[in-house]
Amino acid sequence: MDFNLTDDQQMYVETVRKFVRNEITPDVMERERAHAFPLDIIKKAWEIGLMNLSIPESVKGFEVDIISSALIVRELSYGDTGISTSAMCNDLANVVIAQHGTEEQKQTFLKPFVEATVISAFCLTEPGAGSDNSAMTTFIRKGEDGRYVLNGEKCFITNASYASQFTVFCKAGSPGGLMIACVIIPYSAVCDADIVTQPSGGREITLRGGGKITTGKPEDKLGQRLSNTATVTFEDVVLEDNQIIGNRRLGFRYAVDVLDYARPMVAAIGVGLAKRALDVTLEYTKERKQFGQRICDLPVARDTLVEMWKRVELADLALMKAAVKVQKQADDRGIYASLAKNVAAEAALFCTKEGLHLHGGYGFMSEYEISKLARDAHIIDIYEGTREVQNMIIGRELV
Repeated sequence: MDFNLTDDQQMYVETVRKFVRNEITPDVMERERAHAFPLDIIKKAWEIGLMNLSIPESVKGFEVDIISSALIVRELSYGDTGISTSAMCNDLANVVIAQHGTEEQKQTFLKPFVEATVISAFCLTEPGAGSDNSAMTTFIRKGEDGRYVLNGEKCFITNASYASQFTVFCKAGSPGGLMIACVIIPYSAVCDADIVTQPSGGREITLRGGGKITTGKPEDKLGQRLSNTATVTFEDVVLEDNQIIGNRRLGFRYAVDVLDYARPMVAAIGVGLAKRALDVTLEYTKERKQFGQRICDLPVARDTLVEMWKRVELADLALMKAAVKVQKQADDRGIYASLAKNVAAEAALFCTKEGLHLHGGYGFMSEYEISKLARDAHIIDIYEGTREVQNMIIGRELV
C-alpha cells in the first residue's frame, strides 16, 4: 500500500481543509446551539465539488475514487460531523443507483445532483427494524393497474425534512415477505408535487402520480445537531417500472453493497471527529496551567494525550486499508469496512471522553467545543450498523 497521496487526493485534502477553516469552524458552536440546518454550507460544499462523490463519470464527467471520498469526508468531519453526515447521506442514497441502476436510471436519477444542490434521503431503518433489516415492513405491491404501490414508515432518516429524492428499501409483495426491493422516489416527482410545510417542520408531499409522502417533526438529538433527522411515511405512492433499481428481489444484497461503501465513510467521520478532539485538547492543555506548569507537561496528562494520538493514527490506518479494499472490490472488503468503522468509533469515543476529562470542569460547560464533540461521538458507534453488528460481521468472516 502506497501511503503517498496522489496530486488529486492532496488537492482534495487542501481544498476541504480550507473550506472547513473558512466556512465551518468559525461559528460552528453558534450554529450548533441554534439547531439550524446549515443549508448555506451544504450549497457551498456542492459548489466546490465536495458532495455526490459516488456519481459515476458517465453522469458527472469525472469520478471521485473511494480513497479520495474517504479523505473528503474525514476532513469535513474535522469541522462538524453533522454537516459531513448530511453531505455523505446523498451518497448513501445514490451509490445503489450508481452500482445497480441501468444507464437510463443513472441519467434520470443522478443527473439532478450534478445540476443543482439536491438533497437526498436514504430510507432503510424502521421503528421495528434497526440492525435487523429483514424485519422491515415497508412494502411494494402491484395495484390493479399493474403498477407497484409503496406503503410504510421509516425512522431516523437523515436529510428527511429537506430531501427532494428518496431511496427506499422495502419488502417485495407484502410486509411479511422475504425479498427486499430498492425503489426511487425521484427529484422530478417531488419537485412537481404539492408540498405543504407544517408548523412543526414536517412536510406533506402529495405526488401528482399518486400517493403521499409525509415527513415528521425534525428530531431533537443528543448530538450532530447540524444534521437533520426525521421520520418518513409513504402512503400509496405509485411507482413506475423504472423506479425499481435492479432486480426487485435482490434489495438485501444491494443494501449490503451500500453499507460496504458507507462504513469506510462513517469511519472517516469518526477519524475526523477524534482528530478534532485531540487538537482542541492539545490546544487547551498547552494553555492551561496547574501546579505551576502546563497541563500537557504533567506526566499523567501527557500519557493520555499520547494514547489519544495513537487511537487517531490507528483508526486512520484502518480507514485507509478499508478504503483500498472497497475501491478494489476485494473479496474481504466487508470485514475491513467493519473493522474501520469500529476502530474509528472507538477512537472518537475515547478521544472525546478523555479530552473532556483533561478539560476538567470547563469541559462540562457547553461553551467549550469538547462538550459538543463528546455528544456528537456517540452516534458514530451506532449508525450504519452498531458495534455489535460489525463484530458479528467480522466473526462470521473469520470462521
